[in-house]
Amino acid sequence: MKENPTYTEAFEQLQQIVKQMEDADISVDDLADNIKKATKLIKICKDKLTKTEEEVNKTIAELS
Repeated sequence: MKENPTYTEAFEQLQQIVKQMEDADISVDDLADNIKKATKLIKICKDKLTKTEEEVNKTIAELS
C-alpha cells in the first residue's frame, strides 16, 4: 500500500478488498491483513473528506 495514497487510490483499494471478500476470493490467513489495510484506507478516505469539507467551508465563509 502506498504511504500517502490519493482519495481515489485509497477508495479503489478498498473496493478491491471488498470484492475479494464478497467473492470469497481470499484465504483466512489474508483476511486479517486485509481488514487492517481496509481500516487504514477508510481512515485515509475519511480524513481527506473531512479536510476537503473544511477547505470548502472556509472558502465559502471567505466569499460571504
